[in-house]
Amino acid sequence: QVQLVESGGGLVQAGDSLRLSCAASRRTFNMYNMGWFRQAPGEVREFVAAITKSDGTGYYAGSVKGRFTVSRDNAKNTLYLQMNSLKPEDTAVYYCAAGAVQSTATLGYDTWGQGTQVTVSS
Repeated sequence: QVQLVESGGGLVQAGDSLRLSCAASRRTFNMYNMGWFRQAPGEVREFVAAITKSDGTGYYAGSVKGRFTVSRDNAKNTLYLQMNSLKPEDTAVYYCAAGAVQSTATLGYDTWGQGTQVTVSS
């Protein structure tokens, strides 16, 4: 089973950018559909973005579309989330996930990273 480790979180101001990374432990990374989710305190974990294993097509939640870009580098076994024009409401713990199927639901993924905190101040 693949293991995932996120990095790149931090404290930024509104309007700033961050790039999150998710390093996968196995060379079979390219066999997985990958997703980014986030969870704010007291809230349920919500879908942010996903990218297919087949052709690298990205899918986004409406709240981040146009600001966030998901990408993957299969040669480096790494998933990325470029976050631009950050808003205070983007504050959350961000998780990457791997799954066999393409999905925007948490149930579609069976392997999760430990999360990385993103805090956006106003």
